[in-house]
Amino acid sequence: MRALQQTIPADASAIPGAARRRGSGSLGDKVFEGLCTGAGVLVLLTLGGIILTLFIGALPAFKHYGLGFLVSDAWNPVEDHREEYGALVSVFGTVVSAILAIIFAVPVAFGIAFFLTELAPDWLRRPVGTAVELLAAVPSIIYGMWGLFVVVPFVQVYIQLSLGEYLEQIPLVGFIFESRSFAGTSLFTAAIVLAIMILPFIAATMRDVFQQVPPVYKESAYGLGATRWEVMKGVVLPYTRISVVGGIMLGLGRALGETMAVTFVIGNANRMPQSVFDPATTIASVIAMEFPESLSGSLKQSALFAVGFLLFVISFLVLALSRWLLRSRLKA
Repeated sequence: MRALQQTIPADASAIPGAARRRGSGSLGDKVFEGLCTGAGVLVLLTLGGIILTLFIGALPAFKHYGLGFLVSDAWNPVEDHREEYGALVSVFGTVVSAILAIIFAVPVAFGIAFFLTELAPDWLRRPVGTAVELLAAVPSIIYGMWGLFVVVPFVQVYIQLSLGEYLEQIPLVGFIFESRSFAGTSLFTAAIVLAIMILPFIAATMRDVFQQVPPVYKESAYGLGATRWEVMKGVVLPYTRISVVGGIMLGLGRALGETMAVTFVIGNANRMPQSVFDPATTIASVIAMEFPESLSGSLKQSALFAVGFLLFVISFLVLALSRWLLRSRLKA
């Protein structure tokens, strides 16, 4: 061993060609570092450009309406030769439809992930998992067309007409289900379509993180006599809670910004809904429906830029909330 050590030069530069290889490596590292830095800066510049474009376009509307734009439910392109626009209805529809979609999607996604990781036989896991992932590849406009011809009639016949009277009699919350419109296109229908759209993202995330739990943890719990549900509740969920929350927030972000599918089934009514079965609108659907008809530089176009800017702010707040939740979970 001592003889071997004596044959190795103490200075690596004494090895022939080492200095040349080290110099080329240093150049490669600098190029790689520059490319990575440029990619990061490009993301910041792109984000800043989007924010700046939206804000500049929205500035005339903010100056004209002030803070009243945020709390006004008016959306009248022509009213006594005055244009009145407000963001309350579209913001309300965006937030409520996304929250309802999360309420519908999360339990189903958890059931799918639990089935695939704990209950399904090996021959069935791959086909079901592939089917769930294929749902994410369906274009949103296809979801919208399917929702218009399948989900809308289903909600109209089997929920509003069949169960509406019973839902209205539920204490304290029955007013939420009072049906004033029986067209089928409503906030509730949009939430169902959104839930189906975000389901594969949440379910795939849960399945992947559930599979990362060390088997010894679950086997130890089973050895103590725990049931499958007790193992999931006491071992798997605590171990994966951070990633589960991240997957849910990913689905929420997708639901907030969805456009075409919602436009097909929500009814596109610029008035405040009184129940979940009333037609409504969202920020994305308002922009999709009315932006092509707006004149360049008009107050209407500025109002559309303003609601787009508000959608960006809402998405940012959701992301910030998810980061805060994850950070608090890590500290806990």
